[in-house]
Amino acid sequence: MMQLITPELYGEFPNELNEMHGLRHRVFKERLDWEVQTESEMETDAFDSLNPVYLLLKGSDWRICGCVRLLPTTGPTMLRDTFPMLLGETAAPASARIWESSRFALDLPPSAPKSGGLAQATYELFAGMIEFGLANNLTRIVTVTDTRMERILRLATWPLSRIGQPKPVGNTEAVAGFLEISHDSLKRIRWRGRLNGPVLWQPVLGLSA
Repeated sequence: MMQLITPELYGEFPNELNEMHGLRHRVFKERLDWEVQTESEMETDAFDSLNPVYLLLKGSDWRICGCVRLLPTTGPTMLRDTFPMLLGETAAPASARIWESSRFALDLPPSAPKSGGLAQATYELFAGMIEFGLANNLTRIVTVTDTRMERILRLATWPLSRIGQPKPVGNTEAVAGFLEISHDSLKRIRWRGRLNGPVLWQPVLGLSA
């Protein structure tokens, strides 16, 4: 099940948000060894203070097993303010119809269901991102990721359109690019991941203004 948490609902879901920050610590600090801020086994950064939207994926045991953070590009973004070297000669996007995704993470057991060579949960998070985008009249999502995730996106039939060439950042090879928000991209994700129907259960509010 996919849960959408918008800023006005933070106070109603403190446990879920804490669980998400713990998942991010396990994935980004312990597993990937990225240079991230952690405290009390939770990972947070300055962009969590900017009222982002969170998509949280819950497993059959109702625990958080995946997450992604979404912010409008009309304000500060990781690409513009933290990783401008990945833009090359391109200006950072700043449009109400383009949002930035970050902190995409999954923490799954080896037995997790798979489809098309990837964990089915991967497709669910991708579909949730596209459903959110369609509900808010977005045309694209911009993201900073690594070349490993770029390959996953390609396999999932939601390919990243690169902005510039990959560059070393810490212990990974980072790249920035755009992801298409369209009914066609959602259809491909649903087919590849064998998903039936929408994945977001909570009403999607108009947030693109």
